[in-house]
Amino acid sequence: MLKKRKVILALSIIPQYIIVKTLANFPDFIEEYYSLGLYQFTSKALRFTFGWIPFSIGDILYTIASIYIIRWLFLNRKRIYKETISWCIDVVSTLSLVYLAFHLFWGMNYYRLPLHQSLKLDNKYTTEELVFVTEKLIEKSNKVHLSITNNDTIKVEMPYTKKELFAMTANGYKSLSQKFPSLNYSPKSIKQSIYSLPLTYMGFSGYLNPFTNEAQVDGLIPLHKFPTTACHEEAHQIGYAAENETNFIGCLAAIHNEDIYFKYSGYIFALRHCLNEIYRRDQNTYESLLPKINVGIKRNYQESYEFWQSYQNPLEPLFKKTYGNFLKANNQDKGIESYSYAVALLVNYFEDNL
Repeated sequence: MLKKRKVILALSIIPQYIIVKTLANFPDFIEEYYSLGLYQFTSKALRFTFGWIPFSIGDILYTIASIYIIRWLFLNRKRIYKETISWCIDVVSTLSLVYLAFHLFWGMNYYRLPLHQSLKLDNKYTTEELVFVTEKLIEKSNKVHLSITNNDTIKVEMPYTKKELFAMTANGYKSLSQKFPSLNYSPKSIKQSIYSLPLTYMGFSGYLNPFTNEAQVDGLIPLHKFPTTACHEEAHQIGYAAENETNFIGCLAAIHNEDIYFKYSGYIFALRHCLNEIYRRDQNTYESLLPKINVGIKRNYQESYEFWQSYQNPLEPLFKKTYGNFLKANNQDKGIESYSYAVALLVNYFEDNL
Protein backbone atom coordinates (compact mmCIF):
# COMPACT_ATOMS: atom_id res chain seq x y z
CA MET A 1 0.00 0.00 0.00
CA LEU A 2 2.80 2.42 0.91
CA LYS A 3 4.63 1.65 -2.33
CA LYS A 4 1.43 2.29 -4.31
CA ARG A 5 0.97 5.67 -2.63
CA LYS A 6 4.56 6.61 -3.42
CA VAL A 7 4.01 5.74 -7.08
CA ILE A 8 0.86 7.87 -7.20
CA LEU A 9 2.67 10.73 -5.47
CA ALA A 10 5.62 10.48 -7.85
CA LEU A 11 3.37 10.43 -10.93
CA SER A 12 1.40 13.41 -9.60
CA ILE A 13 4.29 15.70 -10.54
CA ILE A 14 3.16 15.40 -14.18
CA PRO A 15 -0.38 16.83 -13.72
CA GLN A 16 1.08 19.37 -11.28
CA TYR A 17 3.45 20.63 -13.96
CA ILE A 18 0.67 20.74 -16.56
CA ILE A 19 -1.61 22.70 -14.21
CA VAL A 20 1.12 25.22 -13.31
CA LYS A 21 2.08 25.83 -16.94
CA THR A 22 -1.57 26.10 -17.98
CA LEU A 23 -2.38 28.63 -15.26
CA ALA A 24 0.73 30.58 -16.27
CA ASN A 25 -1.18 31.62 -19.39
CA PHE A 26 -3.78 33.40 -17.27
CA PRO A 27 -1.93 36.12 -15.28
CA ASP A 28 -5.18 37.95 -14.47
CA PHE A 29 -6.49 34.80 -12.79
CA ILE A 30 -3.23 34.32 -10.88
CA GLU A 31 -3.24 37.97 -9.81
CA GLU A 32 -6.79 37.91 -8.45
CA TYR A 33 -7.14 34.45 -6.97
CA TYR A 34 -3.58 33.54 -5.97
CA SER A 35 -1.33 36.60 -5.50
CA LEU A 36 -4.08 38.83 -4.06
CA GLY A 37 -6.10 35.90 -2.75
CA LEU A 38 -4.77 32.60 -1.40
CA TYR A 39 -1.17 33.79 -1.11
CA GLN A 40 -2.15 36.69 1.15
CA PHE A 41 -3.52 34.21 3.71
CA THR A 42 -0.74 31.62 3.55
CA SER A 43 2.12 34.18 3.56
CA LYS A 44 0.72 36.15 6.49
CA ALA A 45 0.06 32.93 8.42
CA LEU A 46 3.69 31.89 7.92
CA ARG A 47 5.01 35.32 8.92
CA PHE A 48 2.82 35.34 12.04
CA THR A 49 4.12 31.86 12.89
CA PHE A 50 7.84 32.45 12.34
CA GLY A 51 8.30 36.23 12.28
CA TRP A 52 8.63 36.68 16.05
CA ILE A 53 11.49 34.14 16.30
CA PRO A 54 14.82 36.05 16.28
CA PHE A 55 16.69 33.52 14.14
CA SER A 56 15.93 31.95 10.77
CA ILE A 57 13.77 28.85 11.06
CA GLY A 58 14.03 28.40 7.30
CA ASP A 59 17.82 28.25 7.39
CA ILE A 60 17.65 25.65 10.15
CA LEU A 61 15.15 23.59 8.15
CA TYR A 62 17.44 23.76 5.12
CA THR A 63 20.32 22.55 7.30
CA ILE A 64 18.32 19.62 8.65
CA ALA A 65 17.03 18.75 5.16
CA SER A 66 20.55 18.86 3.70
CA ILE A 67 21.89 16.54 6.41
CA TYR A 68 18.95 14.17 5.95
CA ILE A 69 19.38 14.08 2.15
CA ILE A 70 23.12 13.37 2.39
CA ARG A 71 22.47 10.65 4.98
CA TRP A 72 19.66 9.11 2.91
CA LEU A 73 21.75 9.09 -0.26
CA PHE A 74 24.62 7.43 1.58
CA LEU A 75 22.44 4.76 3.20
CA ASN A 76 20.60 4.06 -0.05
CA ARG A 77 23.56 4.27 -2.42
CA LYS A 78 23.45 0.57 -3.30
CA ARG A 79 19.75 0.74 -4.16
CA ILE A 80 20.62 2.90 -7.20
CA TYR A 81 21.84 -0.30 -8.88
CA LYS A 82 19.90 -3.02 -7.07
CA GLU A 83 16.48 -1.32 -6.81
CA THR A 84 16.72 1.43 -9.40
CA ILE A 85 12.98 1.86 -10.02
CA SER A 86 12.12 1.88 -6.32
CA TRP A 87 14.95 4.35 -5.64
CA CYS A 88 13.71 6.66 -8.39
CA ILE A 89 10.14 6.50 -7.06
CA ASP A 90 11.35 7.56 -3.61
CA VAL A 91 13.27 10.52 -5.07
CA VAL A 92 10.54 11.70 -7.47
CA SER A 93 7.80 11.39 -4.85
CA THR A 94 9.81 13.68 -2.57
CA LEU A 95 10.42 16.14 -5.42
CA SER A 96 6.69 16.06 -6.15
CA LEU A 97 5.90 17.17 -2.60
CA VAL A 98 8.50 19.96 -2.75
CA TYR A 99 7.15 21.10 -6.14
CA LEU A 100 3.62 21.23 -4.72
CA ALA A 101 4.67 23.12 -1.58
CA PHE A 102 6.79 25.60 -3.55
CA HIS A 103 3.96 26.59 -5.88
CA LEU A 104 1.30 26.53 -3.18
CA PHE A 105 3.21 28.79 -0.77
CA TRP A 106 5.10 31.00 -3.22
CA GLY A 107 5.92 29.96 -6.78
CA MET A 108 2.71 30.95 -8.60
CA ASN A 109 3.65 34.58 -8.01
CA TYR A 110 6.07 34.23 -10.93
CA TYR A 111 3.04 34.16 -13.23
CA ARG A 112 1.08 37.15 -11.91
CA LEU A 113 0.51 40.36 -13.88
CA PRO A 114 3.63 42.44 -14.63
CA LEU A 115 4.11 45.16 -12.02
CA HIS A 116 3.81 48.06 -14.47
CA GLN A 117 0.30 46.87 -15.33
CA SER A 118 -0.91 46.47 -11.75
CA LEU A 119 0.59 49.86 -10.73
CA LYS A 120 -0.49 51.49 -14.01
CA LEU A 121 3.01 52.57 -15.04
CA ASP A 122 4.50 52.62 -18.51
CA ASN A 123 7.29 50.14 -19.22
CA LYS A 124 8.97 51.97 -22.08
CA TYR A 125 11.25 54.99 -22.11
CA THR A 126 13.70 56.84 -24.32
CA THR A 127 17.37 57.50 -23.64
CA GLU A 128 16.49 61.18 -23.24
CA GLU A 129 13.99 60.32 -20.50
CA LEU A 130 16.57 58.09 -18.84
CA VAL A 131 19.16 60.88 -18.79
CA PHE A 132 16.58 63.39 -17.53
CA VAL A 133 15.60 61.15 -14.60
CA THR A 134 19.24 60.30 -13.86
CA GLU A 135 20.14 63.99 -13.60
CA LYS A 136 17.23 64.52 -11.20
CA LEU A 137 18.37 61.52 -9.16
CA ILE A 138 21.90 62.92 -8.99
CA GLU A 139 20.53 66.22 -7.70
CA LYS A 140 18.31 64.47 -5.13
CA SER A 141 21.00 62.03 -4.00
CA ASN A 142 23.54 64.83 -3.59
CA LYS A 143 21.07 66.82 -1.52
CA VAL A 144 20.24 63.91 0.80
CA HIS A 145 23.92 62.99 1.08
CA LEU A 146 24.91 66.54 2.11
CA SER A 147 22.09 66.76 4.64
CA ILE A 148 23.62 63.71 6.38
CA THR A 149 27.34 64.42 6.09
CA ASN A 150 27.57 68.20 5.59
CA ASN A 151 30.58 67.35 3.42
CA ASP A 152 30.35 66.16 -0.18
CA THR A 153 33.51 64.05 0.08
CA ILE A 154 32.53 61.89 3.08
CA LYS A 155 30.78 58.56 2.56
CA VAL A 156 27.66 57.85 4.60
CA GLU A 157 28.05 55.61 7.62
CA MET A 158 24.89 54.01 9.01
CA PRO A 159 24.30 54.92 12.68
CA TYR A 160 22.01 51.93 13.26
CA THR A 161 22.49 48.28 14.10
CA LYS A 162 21.21 45.60 11.74
CA LYS A 163 18.39 44.81 14.15
CA GLU A 164 17.35 48.46 14.24
CA LEU A 165 17.43 48.67 10.44
CA PHE A 166 15.19 45.61 10.16
CA ALA A 167 12.71 47.14 12.61
CA MET A 168 12.56 50.38 10.61
CA THR A 169 11.70 48.86 7.22
CA ALA A 170 7.94 48.65 7.86
CA ASN A 171 7.73 52.45 8.09
CA GLY A 172 8.48 52.87 4.40
CA TYR A 173 5.93 50.28 3.32
CA LYS A 174 3.27 51.91 5.48
CA SER A 175 3.83 55.20 3.68
CA LEU A 176 4.16 53.57 0.25
CA SER A 177 0.90 51.64 0.65
CA GLN A 178 -1.01 54.92 0.87
CA LYS A 179 -0.07 55.47 -2.77
CA PHE A 180 -0.14 51.82 -3.83
CA PRO A 181 -2.45 49.80 -1.51
CA SER A 182 -1.31 46.49 -3.02
CA LEU A 183 2.18 47.14 -1.56
CA ASN A 184 1.02 47.00 2.04
CA TYR A 185 3.40 44.89 4.15
CA SER A 186 2.33 43.23 7.40
CA PRO A 187 3.31 41.33 9.50
CA LYS A 188 7.09 41.63 9.39
CA SER A 189 9.42 38.62 9.23
CA ILE A 190 12.94 39.61 8.23
CA LYS A 191 16.17 38.16 9.59
CA GLN A 192 19.88 37.87 9.06
CA SER A 193 20.73 34.62 7.34
CA ILE A 194 22.93 32.16 9.21
CA TYR A 195 24.34 31.39 5.76
CA SER A 196 25.57 34.95 5.16
CA LEU A 197 29.10 33.86 4.29
CA PRO A 198 28.05 31.25 1.69
CA LEU A 199 25.52 33.75 0.29
CA THR A 200 28.30 36.31 -0.14
CA TYR A 201 30.55 33.87 -1.95
CA MET A 202 27.62 33.00 -4.23
CA GLY A 203 27.15 36.71 -4.97
CA PHE A 204 23.73 37.16 -3.35
CA SER A 205 22.75 39.74 -0.75
CA GLY A 206 19.59 38.01 0.41
CA TYR A 207 16.78 35.62 -0.42
CA LEU A 208 13.23 34.66 0.51
CA ASN A 209 12.55 31.23 1.98
CA PRO A 210 9.40 30.14 0.09
CA PHE A 211 8.47 27.53 2.68
CA THR A 212 8.54 29.74 5.80
CA ASN A 213 8.11 33.16 4.12
CA GLU A 214 11.08 34.54 6.06
CA ALA A 215 13.12 37.25 4.34
CA GLN A 216 16.83 36.58 4.71
CA VAL A 217 19.51 39.28 4.41
CA ASP A 218 23.23 38.68 4.03
CA GLY A 219 24.61 40.09 7.29
CA LEU A 220 28.01 40.83 5.76
CA ILE A 221 27.01 43.42 3.15
CA PRO A 222 27.87 47.11 3.78
CA LEU A 223 25.33 48.70 6.11
CA HIS A 224 24.34 51.42 3.65
CA LYS A 225 22.93 48.59 1.49
CA PHE A 226 20.78 47.12 4.27
CA PRO A 227 17.69 49.36 3.81
CA THR A 228 17.18 48.63 0.11
CA THR A 229 18.20 44.97 0.45
CA ALA A 230 15.81 44.38 3.35
CA CYS A 231 12.99 46.21 1.56
CA HIS A 232 13.74 44.20 -1.58
CA GLU A 233 13.34 40.90 0.27
CA GLU A 234 10.16 42.16 1.94
CA ALA A 235 8.77 42.93 -1.52
CA HIS A 236 9.16 39.22 -2.25
CA GLN A 237 7.16 38.49 0.89
CA ILE A 238 4.16 40.50 -0.26
CA GLY A 239 4.01 38.41 -3.41
CA TYR A 240 6.30 39.87 -6.06
CA ALA A 241 8.62 37.22 -7.44
CA ALA A 242 10.51 38.95 -10.25
CA GLU A 243 13.83 40.38 -9.10
CA ASN A 244 13.48 43.48 -11.26
CA GLU A 245 10.10 44.27 -9.73
CA THR A 246 11.30 43.80 -6.17
CA ASN A 247 14.31 46.01 -6.93
CA PHE A 248 11.84 48.75 -7.84
CA ILE A 249 9.52 48.16 -4.88
CA GLY A 250 12.41 47.91 -2.42
CA CYS A 251 13.80 51.19 -3.72
CA LEU A 252 10.44 52.95 -3.31
CA ALA A 253 9.93 51.51 0.18
CA ALA A 254 13.33 52.86 1.24
CA ILE A 255 12.67 56.29 -0.27
CA HIS A 256 9.23 56.55 1.36
CA ASN A 257 10.71 55.82 4.78
CA GLU A 258 10.76 58.75 7.19
CA ASP A 259 14.40 58.08 8.04
CA ILE A 260 16.90 60.02 5.94
CA TYR A 261 19.42 57.15 5.88
CA PHE A 262 16.79 54.93 4.29
CA LYS A 263 16.06 57.65 1.75
CA TYR A 264 19.75 57.91 0.96
CA SER A 265 20.06 54.16 0.43
CA GLY A 266 17.02 54.20 -1.86
CA TYR A 267 18.07 57.17 -3.97
CA ILE A 268 21.64 56.01 -4.60
CA PHE A 269 20.29 52.54 -5.41
CA ALA A 270 18.02 54.01 -8.10
CA LEU A 271 20.83 56.26 -9.33
CA ARG A 272 23.25 53.35 -9.70
CA HIS A 273 20.74 51.37 -11.78
CA CYS A 274 20.09 54.32 -14.08
CA LEU A 275 23.80 55.08 -14.44
CA ASN A 276 24.50 51.46 -15.38
CA GLU A 277 21.84 51.63 -18.09
CA ILE A 278 23.26 54.91 -19.45
CA TYR A 279 26.71 53.31 -19.56
CA ARG A 280 25.31 50.48 -21.70
CA ARG A 281 23.64 52.96 -24.05
CA ASP A 282 26.02 55.92 -24.22
CA GLN A 283 29.40 55.87 -22.46
CA ASN A 284 30.12 59.51 -23.29
CA THR A 285 26.98 60.67 -21.50
CA TYR A 286 27.86 58.39 -18.60
CA GLU A 287 31.30 59.97 -18.29
CA SER A 288 29.81 63.47 -18.38
CA LEU A 289 27.43 62.65 -15.50
CA LEU A 290 29.97 61.12 -13.11
CA PRO A 291 31.60 64.44 -12.04
CA LYS A 292 28.19 65.74 -10.95
CA ILE A 293 27.88 63.07 -8.25
CA ASN A 294 29.17 63.86 -4.76
CA VAL A 295 32.50 62.17 -4.03
CA GLY A 296 31.02 60.73 -0.83
CA ILE A 297 28.32 58.88 -2.81
CA LYS A 298 30.95 57.44 -5.13
CA ARG A 299 32.88 56.29 -2.08
CA ASN A 300 29.81 54.36 -0.92
CA TYR A 301 29.61 52.80 -4.39
CA GLN A 302 33.30 51.95 -4.17
CA GLU A 303 32.73 50.39 -0.74
CA SER A 304 30.15 48.02 -2.23
CA TYR A 305 32.35 47.23 -5.22
CA GLU A 306 35.35 46.40 -3.05
CA PHE A 307 33.19 44.26 -0.77
CA TRP A 308 31.96 42.05 -3.61
CA GLN A 309 35.39 41.96 -5.24
CA SER A 310 36.89 40.61 -2.03
CA TYR A 311 34.58 37.59 -2.19
CA GLN A 312 34.91 36.79 -5.88
CA ASN A 313 35.63 33.14 -6.58
CA PRO A 314 35.51 30.71 -9.54
CA LEU A 315 32.17 29.23 -8.43
CA GLU A 316 30.24 32.52 -8.32
CA PRO A 317 29.49 32.57 -12.09
CA LEU A 318 28.15 29.03 -11.77
CA PHE A 319 25.77 30.03 -8.98
CA LYS A 320 24.65 33.09 -10.97
CA LYS A 321 24.09 30.98 -14.10
CA THR A 322 22.12 28.40 -12.10
CA TYR A 323 19.91 31.10 -10.61
CA GLY A 324 19.53 32.71 -14.03
CA ASN A 325 18.29 29.40 -15.43
CA PHE A 326 15.90 29.10 -12.49
CA LEU A 327 14.47 32.54 -13.34
CA LYS A 328 14.09 31.57 -16.99
CA ALA A 329 12.20 28.45 -15.94
CA ASN A 330 9.86 30.65 -13.91
CA ASN A 331 8.59 33.14 -16.46
CA GLN A 332 11.63 35.47 -16.57
CA ASP A 333 12.90 34.87 -20.09
CA LYS A 334 16.10 36.90 -19.69
CA GLY A 335 17.06 35.37 -16.36
CA ILE A 336 19.25 37.66 -14.26
CA GLU A 337 19.50 40.08 -17.20
CA SER A 338 15.80 40.86 -16.70
CA TYR A 339 16.85 42.99 -13.72
CA SER A 340 17.16 45.90 -16.24
CA TYR A 341 13.35 46.07 -16.37
CA ALA A 342 13.66 47.83 -13.01
CA VAL A 343 15.16 50.83 -14.83
CA ALA A 344 12.01 51.15 -16.95
CA LEU A 345 9.91 51.22 -13.78
CA LEU A 346 12.26 53.70 -12.09
CA VAL A 347 12.31 56.08 -15.07
CA ASN A 348 8.55 56.07 -15.51
CA TYR A 349 7.93 56.56 -11.81
CA PHE A 350 10.57 59.20 -11.07
CA GLU A 351 9.82 61.23 -14.19
CA ASP A 352 6.87 62.70 -12.28
CA ASN A 353 7.83 61.94 -8.68
CA LEU A 354 11.14 63.68 -7.97
